[in-house]
Amino acid sequence: MSNITLPELPYAKDALEPHISAETLEYHHDKHHNAYVTKLNDLLPGSGLEDKTLPEIILATANDDSKQGMFNQAAQVWNHTFYWNCMTPTNGGGEPTGDLKAKIEEDFGSYDKFREEFKNAALTQFGSGWAWLVADKVGGKLSIAKTPNAGTPLANGQVAVLTCDVWEHAYYVDYRNRRPDYVDTFLDKLVNWDYANAKYKGQDAGVEA
Repeated sequence: MSNITLPELPYAKDALEPHISAETLEYHHDKHHNAYVTKLNDLLPGSGLEDKTLPEIILATANDDSKQGMFNQAAQVWNHTFYWNCMTPTNGGGEPTGDLKAKIEEDFGSYDKFREEFKNAALTQFGSGWAWLVADKVGGKLSIAKTPNAGTPLANGQVAVLTCDVWEHAYYVDYRNRRPDYVDTFLDKLVNWDYANAKYKGQDAGVEA
């Protein structure tokens, strides 16, 4: 029987300071992320999905109103795992590296244009949700997307390359209502381009998401 577990953070809780505090990560990971894991495990028995992987659960419940509750929990578990790995305490943020550098310049015209579009998606996502850099297939064309609540590119057949969590609990302790400052910091100081490059190439980068 499947038992979805809470993954450890890929760094210490204070590793992203001063950009994101240990207090934020304690609440965001240990409370919010863990709650999605717990609720998903509560919903799995009797669902017929007990032996499925997390991505399989997401795909099986997406766009099914009768399974919306399970989709929300599963997608949030996956989204958060992905988000943690999109940040790094070491040499994070700024211009992309690797194959993504050339591909971003090709598909957006420049890094500055990509940054503008990504930030705009993050700021115009009304209420809770996510801003994403996605590809239409592994190694394919890049574009910007935003999803409300638990929405995830995985359910839309897209390859997730990078995400920024814009639920208020991701930044309110450190930035209050200044979402623009949080997004700027994410892009300029925290983005893990090594991870994004791996996901663009279809590599697992050592984590489930």
